[in-house]
Amino acid sequence: MFELMVCSTVTVLPDFLFRRFVQGKRLGYEITLFSVWYELRWGITLCLILTLSLITTIFYFHPSTKAANSVFRTVTILPEYRGRVAETFVDINQAVTKGQPIFRLDDVDQKAAVETAKRRVEEIEAQIRVAKAQLKEADGRIAQAQGMLKQAQDDYNTRSELYRRNPDAIARREVERAAVRVETQRGQADAAIAARESLNTQIEFQLPAQKASAEAVLAQAQIELDKTLVVAGTDGVVQQFSLRPGDVINPMLRPAGILVPTRKVNALAAGFGQIEAQVIKPGMIGEVTCPSKPWQIIPMVVTEVQDVIASGQVRPTDQLVDVGQMSSSGTITVIMEPLFRGGLDGLPQGATCIANAYSSYHDRLDDPNLSTLQKVGYHSLDAVGLVHALILRIQALLLPIQTLVLKGH
Repeated sequence: MFELMVCSTVTVLPDFLFRRFVQGKRLGYEITLFSVWYELRWGITLCLILTLSLITTIFYFHPSTKAANSVFRTVTILPEYRGRVAETFVDINQAVTKGQPIFRLDDVDQKAAVETAKRRVEEIEAQIRVAKAQLKEADGRIAQAQGMLKQAQDDYNTRSELYRRNPDAIARREVERAAVRVETQRGQADAAIAARESLNTQIEFQLPAQKASAEAVLAQAQIELDKTLVVAGTDGVVQQFSLRPGDVINPMLRPAGILVPTRKVNALAAGFGQIEAQVIKPGMIGEVTCPSKPWQIIPMVVTEVQDVIASGQVRPTDQLVDVGQMSSSGTITVIMEPLFRGGLDGLPQGATCIANAYSSYHDRLDDPNLSTLQKVGYHSLDAVGLVHALILRIQALLLPIQTLVLKGH
């Protein structure tokens, strides 16, 4: 409507004035309601052509969208395994902080597993203490065996020397028996040393390894016990939380609720038509108006343009994808941030806004190689952006009235 009014002032109005005051045609006689088309045909035709051209130019070089949202993500409140709720600590719409308990599952089995693992660790520690005591006993047996070996060796040496000096003084059989006792005591000494080495190996390697395994089982059991207590992973507000003690919860079928993270809105995600893919670039200046912040125009800047369109996404399945099913026209996702700090303060998460993005060719006008026609064209493209900015302000002015009065919301 605004474009039509502007175009009519330079087409229909001059045509009417020419026919009225130059040709002398009179209203109600030559120019009537039925002869308007014939009398003003040139002005009406030019007005329609100029209006369509102006609208096309404005919406192409200065795109607009009503799909601008302060998108946010929620966190599903779920335990890691199925169980029965034993206790709840929060209620619906309650603010929580990171690490604050939300609910706890029945943990009888997990506590029993932790207690069993602790007893196993204590058992191995007792075995280590017993083995150390046995090691001291083994040292005593080695000393005893070595003493008996030395005594047997001395007895053998005495008998052997005596037999060498006077074979008639002692029987050869006694010497041989003494030699056998020496070998026997040497074997007992070696056995005592081997027993000590076995105990030492148990103390240094076997029992510590068993203790480490038992401690790992204890740690795993403690982790399983800790999983029964579900805590908030971030600061936020608990929503749709209706668990009560005794409820059975299953992470695959029944979530416990939703946690909405506490986050300050600092950007908007806007979806523009694919036809504007060559126009929208990072650094473009824009404006938005939101129903949740009525009668306010917020200056924005385009910081990121997503180089993929979501409607063309292909997921691996067991069926071939028919490209014809992707014929729906998707949008280009654009991230817009406030041009000034605090521009989006007070805007709730998930709010919907109307966004404009303005093309600017001011820097190109400094190019000395541009012709006069090109400079006029660039000036015109920048100037028609004012029309879209004015339309956005009219929308911002009428939006509360349309919502509260005309729609009755």
